[in-house]
Amino acid sequence: METWFVIGILIIFLIWRFRPAKGVKTISTSELKTLLNDENKLFIDVRTPGEFKGRNIRQFKNIPLGSDFSKLPKDKEIVVICQSGMRSSQACKQLKKLGFENVTNVRGGMSAWRN
Repeated sequence: METWFVIGILIIFLIWRFRPAKGVKTISTSELKTLLNDENKLFIDVRTPGEFKGRNIRQFKNIPLGSDFSKLPKDKEIVVICQSGMRSSQACKQLKKLGFENVTNVRGGMSAWRN
């Protein structure tokens, strides 16, 4: 009985932890390709500098997760990518908490990106 309770709590926690943040748009990597030349968007990659150096998309600026996002411009849509979509989802939640209105997460991240 006690084991099922712990498993239930764990499942609820995981669902809560990984659900998309309210107000965050999600796009696929193929949708991203159509947006890359839009100057009204700011593209940030929240992977580590080493990951970014190994492989990146030219339009993205490397600002690792845990950095200070408060100085980013609030008048542009911010498109966020990481390796799989998990860290970028966390970054999107942080951006929303900081008052950014227009935030987009790239589903699947660099793992799904095909040049």
